[in-house]
Amino acid sequence: MQGFSASWRLYGRTDRTARGVFGVLAVLLPLLAWSAVSYLPFVWHPQVLITDPGGEDYLESGMRMNRADFSRAVGEMRTKNLPVPQGVATNPVYLPSPGEVLTAFGRAFTSSAPTGAEHSITQAFGHSIQIIFWGFVISSLIGVPLGVLCGALPAVARLVEPSVDFFRYLPAPAFGALAVAILGIYDAPKIAIIVIGTLFQQILVIANTTRKLDFALIEASRTLGAKGLKLLFRVVIPGILPDLYRDQRILLGWAWTYLIVAELIGTSSGITWFITQQARYQHFDNVYAAMVLIGIVGLGTDMVLGLLARRLFTWKRESDG
Repeated sequence: MQGFSASWRLYGRTDRTARGVFGVLAVLLPLLAWSAVSYLPFVWHPQVLITDPGGEDYLESGMRMNRADFSRAVGEMRTKNLPVPQGVATNPVYLPSPGEVLTAFGRAFTSSAPTGAEHSITQAFGHSIQIIFWGFVISSLIGVPLGVLCGALPAVARLVEPSVDFFRYLPAPAFGALAVAILGIYDAPKIAIIVIGTLFQQILVIANTTRKLDFALIEASRTLGAKGLKLLFRVVIPGILPDLYRDQRILLGWAWTYLIVAELIGTSSGITWFITQQARYQHFDNVYAAMVLIGIVGLGTDMVLGLLARRLFTWKRESDG
């Protein structure tokens, strides 16, 4: 119990058991709240699902309507001595139950639905992963070296960072029309939006990480004769590598946030196209399933990268512990 009590103190430490319990609760509590809203009518069921329209002409079986409108329709039928409509309390169509979403999620990997991004979550998501991968790789190939140089060389920082500060305040979608005009309507402008949305932040974050390197290491290396490229590649980069790796994990999540916007540029494609098409026909269980898939893959990727960091930078973990 000491680990649990310490978790509620400012800057308290938690033991492994407490972390495990809190991790399980972090998943269960939202699911329980969602289940309560979905399966307990007295919690929140603002609509009625019509099972029998009775004598009301405009009602149909399977139709949803607000409770107040349903009560009004029932009253009108009773006044006219006609069969009253019948229905069951339900939630709006845009809030499917966890069971419906789970069924849709499983169906995405097991059913033989028609092929195409508008039908298949897996095909659509596979295309989206390619957009994220190439966008983040291109951004990193430019942003990581430039960020390290900005952090290590004041002259480069003075030349680059003012322009980067200007462009990082411009919304990435604002470049959409320009990207289509230059790169066409297919995947290239989508990748460009991911790059634009990530690159400028990446340069500044990595430059700041580079500046935080313990200056005593620089002084000691210079005393031993290291300078120039040798100092950069043998001292600076190894010294910032664990923090640089952590920054890249965070920035990868940043790139994911631009995915939906990027895939609306040019021809619609990927998971965005799937979500849009499913929402158009009110198949919101598929919409939620697609959102869950994005979250699972994003979180899973971050967890794998975290485990790799523990293996790759054991000295950092030991010094922090």
